Amino acid sequence: TPQSFYNIDPIANNLGLGNVVTPEEEVFYRQIQPIRDGAGGVICAGTSFVVRRSALQTIGCFFTGSLSEDYFTGIRLAAQGYRLVYLDEKLSAGLAAENISAHAIQRLRWARGTLQAFFIDANPLTIPGLRPIQRLAHLEGLLHWFTSIPRIVFLIMPLAYSFLGVIPLRATAEELLYFFLPYYLVQITVFSWLNYHSRSALLSDIYSLVLTFPLAITVIKVMLNPFSKEFKVTPKGTRSDRFQFNWGLALPLILFFIFTAVSLWRNLGICMMKGVWTTTVASDVGEQIQGIGLGWIWSAYNLLMIGIALLILVDVPKPDLYEWFNLRRLVNLEIINHEQQTLKTEEIPVNPKSKIQNLKSKIELWGVTTSISEVGTEIELTQAKLPALSRGETLPVTLKILEEGISMQGQLTPIGLSGEFPSVRVMFEELTLPQQRCLVELLYCRPGQWKRQNTPGELRSLCLLFKILLRPRVLFDRNPKVNAVSVSQG
Repeated sequence: TPQSFYNIDPIANNLGLGNVVTPEEEVFYRQIQPIRDGAGGVICAGTSFVVRRSALQTIGCFFTGSLSEDYFTGIRLAAQGYRLVYLDEKLSAGLAAENISAHAIQRLRWARGTLQAFFIDANPLTIPGLRPIQRLAHLEGLLHWFTSIPRIVFLIMPLAYSFLGVIPLRATAEELLYFFLPYYLVQITVFSWLNYHSRSALLSDIYSLVLTFPLAITVIKVMLNPFSKEFKVTPKGTRSDRFQFNWGLALPLILFFIFTAVSLWRNLGICMMKGVWTTTVASDVGEQIQGIGLGWIWSAYNLLMIGIALLILVDVPKPDLYEWFNLRRLVNLEIINHEQQTLKTEEIPVNPKSKIQNLKSKIELWGVTTSISEVGTEIELTQAKLPALSRGETLPVTLKILEEGISMQGQLTPIGLSGEFPSVRVMFEELTLPQQRCLVELLYCRPGQWKRQNTPGELRSLCLLFKILLRPRVLFDRNPKVNAVSVSQG
């Protein structure tokens, strides 16, 4: 089944597009896995697959000769004649990498583990028992990791125009119009449609560019020394209170950004003088100068992509260990009357019964949750009679989530206004085991809660990229709010 995650993709999170773009894995599980299922080459990935114990025992249990034990366990099962079936239904969810460095560690481990296939007996290209169509499906998966190398070549080619005096591709304006433009328009038109709206072409290029250089280096290292590194667990359960720039991942991109910017300036300058030059030089030189027109367009595109990739490498603060979900539930709040609780001694009535009644009186409020986590919830109240509080002051409260039958104690803090009525945050006090179980079931165990999201179209993706470039989070969103994960409300 597909791997779902209950936290936001680190790339989307760093760009501020948490609930706008789909997670990176969606392309694989929505497009590639169904295709592989038709060829009998389904990949058993992560924790989202179920296998019979008897079947595992026939192959000697899980394969441990590679970093990708799940992948090669599936290959050995298929080679023994077992049928692997892909069920395109989100039945489970886990915690994805929480920052870009952990994301890189995970992806590089996947690349190294998959490419170790060439050096082990579970190689899908040579292991006995697989059909040719199955081997072909696995070959595609192996070759996928080599695409980072030609991606670097495409970054270098525009630089050759200005720094080496070499024109790798000569194209006039007419040739671009007749050949390149129709091809590119068809590609961006059908790209999202072919992958069932899991990724747009522009966003796909951004995702591939972020780790292009580390992946290319890893591919080369694996081919030379496949078992030089041991399994490295993806760091999870982390928090941070500041923006962090990943210099190690960013260095090659920074260098290419500088070179590409200079290349754009030089190529654009040559093109601006093209009309004058082509009338005073030989025809072959004029054609060569005309070919530089493609160079500045190419450089401009690469500059845009690299700039956004560098912004992805700025991890945004994550002060909370727990994920928040945008669940809307009707709640009841019981607050001890703050004003009466803090009466001065001389203001308390002489009658003892009246005194006790005063101290025990409560305020009852109603509201709707806007987000919930394992440690707290944010609520939009439907009344405006919240007691006045000084800065940093909290109120003890009893919170009841009526639809779930959960009652919890907590501390209430006002966080602002939502229209005419206040919004509050309630941080839960220590929960009992039954309370915690009910809350976990509400947050993680509701059937169908993990939504199937569609990616923005190409035009909207382009607008989003320009918006990200012009208003980076590190400059314009220094105090990011809680970004609740979008889930179904049923």
